[in-house]
Amino acid sequence: MSNLDFPYHFDGRGRTAPADDPDHIRDLVYQVLFTSPGERVMRPTFGSGLLQLVFAPNSPELAAATQLLVQGALQQWLGDLIVPESVHAEANDASLTVTVTYMVRRTGVRETQTFAQGGAA
Repeated sequence: MSNLDFPYHFDGRGRTAPADDPDHIRDLVYQVLFTSPGERVMRPTFGSGLLQLVFAPNSPELAAATQLLVQGALQQWLGDLIVPESVHAEANDASLTVTVTYMVRRTGVRETQTFAQGGAA
C-alpha cells in the first residue's frame, strides 16, 4: 500500500493521490508542527503547540523554548522515522515559517525542509 498525500486530494486519474516516502515524511512533519494538542479527538496529545507561540513576544528565550518544544514533539511522534537535528521558527505578522533539519532513519538521508502556515509565506 502506498502513502496518501497530504492534504488529501485526487490525482489526474481521479484516484486518491499517493506520496513517495520523502514526501510522506515531509507531510508527517508538517502535521506534527501545525497541529495543536487537543485538536485530534483520538490523539489529544498529538502536535507541537507551535501555533500557540505565534503571538508571543520574540525573545531568545522563546526561540530556545520553541526549538525544544518542536524537537520534542517530532521525537515523540516521528522518532521511529526521523532524527530531528535542528529547528528554526520565525514569526512575521500573521505567518509562521519553520525550517527543520532531520535525518531519515531508514535511508540515512539528511533533509532540510521549510514549512509555512498562515499569511503569505
